[in-house]
Amino acid sequence: MTEELHHVIGRAKRLADDFSATAAHHDATGEFPFENFDRLFEAGLLGLVSAEEYGGLGEGLTAAQAVISEIARGEPSTALVLAMHYNSHFTIRRFGEWPAHLAERVLSANQRGIALINNAQAEPRIGSPAHGALPETIARRDGNRWRISGHKSYVTGIPVLKWVSLLALTDEDQPRRASFLVPTDAHGLRVEKSWNAAGMHATASDDIILDDVSIPLDDLIEGQPAAEPIRRDEHAAAFFFGLIGAVYHGVARSARDRLISFVSQHAPASLGAPIATVPRIQDGLGDIEVRLATNARLLRSLGEDVDAGRPVGMDGMNVRHVVIDNAVAITSLALDLAGNPGLNRDFQLERHHRDAITARSHAPQSHMIRTIAARNALSRLNVAGS
Repeated sequence: MTEELHHVIGRAKRLADDFSATAAHHDATGEFPFENFDRLFEAGLLGLVSAEEYGGLGEGLTAAQAVISEIARGEPSTALVLAMHYNSHFTIRRFGEWPAHLAERVLSANQRGIALINNAQAEPRIGSPAHGALPETIARRDGNRWRISGHKSYVTGIPVLKWVSLLALTDEDQPRRASFLVPTDAHGLRVEKSWNAAGMHATASDDIILDDVSIPLDDLIEGQPAAEPIRRDEHAAAFFFGLIGAVYHGVARSARDRLISFVSQHAPASLGAPIATVPRIQDGLGDIEVRLATNARLLRSLGEDVDAGRPVGMDGMNVRHVVIDNAVAITSLALDLAGNPGLNRDFQLERHHRDAITARSHAPQSHMIRTIAARNALSRLNVAGS
């Protein structure tokens, strides 16, 4: 770790401590944590993975995971929105597929103020593009403009987004599955409040409705023939999955810290000592520590491979699967070890557990990852089913 990165992570830790003071409020109310993004901008963390020529720090996945895990330890909804922003900026910098004028627009705005971006891909009827269906959102060419109509779901962080990278199907003779840079203040775009999940309540992952939204013809980011399977670069996928894993690793760390504080101080009269002295409690804490260490090692290894450009194949999906399963197990075990006090909303463990189980909603879901892994294994033996 360089000295500069050490200072960056130190800033993230201090912000996480501050964010934790209002995390329960944002969870209970669902109010979006606008003030947290003011602080992230002031700390220079919105440009962590952005190119240095645009005022960013030019960091990769290892650093991004470390920052995201810290922020999630304090307030995970903030961390998830930040992770999505990092994912877009990393894609712009690392792969160079964005048209230069669009990259300039997004990166320059990120220097000047809070100008976050996220993808808008899922839809109510077809779910995630990972399920294979074409988007029902349609982009129609009209002279030198695109006119876009449709309905997108789970647009995480929409109250603070300046743009969305929106997936749509073009109406051309040879339709394309294409991404468009759409400003969130565009005429004809409205937000439909739909997010009321048990966990990650403050992410404001609401729906957006587009009614004949008009954007310039040149604001198409990229496209591919609709008849072709979705192209996925293994490093881009691993970057995204690594950041998602880091969010819930941070949640699990927070649950562990709360549990240790409790068992070290709670001393029932019948025991005459803190319950941390009880073998069953120690065994459970040991289980948690092993899972946390496994998650940290897997995330770090994945980050180092992506940053070095080494082949990663499906490892991003696999790591995310294990990290999320461990995070859910950790928060569940923490609730069990804390007993009745852990179920009190003021205790915060039940909040951490609700946040952790929400991780399983991210596409592709665990059963899909296992199916892909099985088919890959079978194909190597030339026995895959039709």
